[in-house]
Amino acid sequence: MTTHLVYLLGGAALLLAVVLPYALRTAALSPPVVLLGLGALIGLLPGTGESAFSPMAHRGFVEHLAEFTVLIALMGVGLALDRPLSLRSLGSWRQWSAAWRMLAIAMPLSIAGVALLGWWVMGLAPSAALLLGAVLAPTDPVLASDVQVEGPTTTEDDEDEIDEDDEVRFALTSEAGLNDGLAFPFVQAAILLAATGPFAEWGVRWFAWDLVGKVVVGAALGIAVGWVLAKVAFRSRQPSLRTADAGEPLLAIAAVLLAYGLAEVAGGYGFLAVFACAMTLRSAERGHDYHALMHEVIERLERLLTLIVLLLLGVALTNGLLADLTWPAVLVAVLLLLVVRPVSGLIALFARRGTNLKVGSNTLGPRERAATAFFGVRGVGSIYYLAYASGHADFKDLPLLWSTVGFAITLSVLLHGVTATPAMRWLDAARGR
Repeated sequence: MTTHLVYLLGGAALLLAVVLPYALRTAALSPPVVLLGLGALIGLLPGTGESAFSPMAHRGFVEHLAEFTVLIALMGVGLALDRPLSLRSLGSWRQWSAAWRMLAIAMPLSIAGVALLGWWVMGLAPSAALLLGAVLAPTDPVLASDVQVEGPTTTEDDEDEIDEDDEVRFALTSEAGLNDGLAFPFVQAAILLAATGPFAEWGVRWFAWDLVGKVVVGAALGIAVGWVLAKVAFRSRQPSLRTADAGEPLLAIAAVLLAYGLAEVAGGYGFLAVFACAMTLRSAERGHDYHALMHEVIERLERLLTLIVLLLLGVALTNGLLADLTWPAVLVAVLLLLVVRPVSGLIALFARRGTNLKVGSNTLGPRERAATAFFGVRGVGSIYYLAYASGHADFKDLPLLWSTVGFAITLSVLLHGVTATPAMRWLDAARGR
């Protein structure tokens, strides 16, 4: 493929990325579906196959691209959430109860369900089956914009009124913000199982450090970075340092890099640190317009990164990524999206028949619980975790794992991309009534 053709296709793709979110706002079709399809068509062009993009051949690049994309999305999610979370307020923790349920119940059930299917249906080794479950467990903050909150609400008049009334969008957004970091211990468990041996040899250390210690370190450092930056941006005695007054939105990108880098250097989970940093920044001067400015620049960067990821994934789909896909793998991907995730979500959000689930001062009715359980979008986070794990241990059937994850993401983009707009519109209408 000539350089000039690459420029042409790149320009056309970027134009689509700019136009599609507005053009498809009311259509039963999401921008990721179009971009993924465009990437697949690019992969079919003459000459593309000679230098086709492959996640396995370009593992390091894929890992870092997906990593940065998820980081930017996590900052955007944290800034978009209006609902506060105070460590000293039990009431605010109750307002997040749907997210805690999805994290503590639905995610482990999804990991166990997919791992069991991978071992029993696909015939994977235990370490590879556990990795498949951990990789496909987290919902995606990148490709799920159609079912998430749109952005921060800012008002200088009454900060107490800032809150999400849409419990479905809030639950899905907060879940996606947290579970990308909390899936990491289970990815690490799969790596240890493949590289070290039986659970008895590493289980205690994994529980104490990977499952508990790294979570605490990541969350604490993220909160600390967010607190310092908020102090400087909004309340610094030096006017030149008050970026909120100047309206400089690039502080959000600096926050991503600082929180992630510090947490990783200290041995904590960087994904969790970035989300905690964003939430802490959002809690400062909650009604200030500066939050909307930061979210806007993050959203634009996220859109650009998502464009690149989806185009490359589309190219890979038509150039061998699905070459090792088997019918048992197809069955596992379908069961994940249509059975494992919905059932796990419904169990997590269980309420007695005919009653609503109380979430703080709000409620989740049967419709809302079903929608929250169903819309577990899989995406860029799964790509990152698989690329990361394959660089830290030797897993058998790695091509099959890539094919399965690639197919699951594609199916999720299509299924959830087509159903998201009608479903959300139906829920909005029902709530209005």
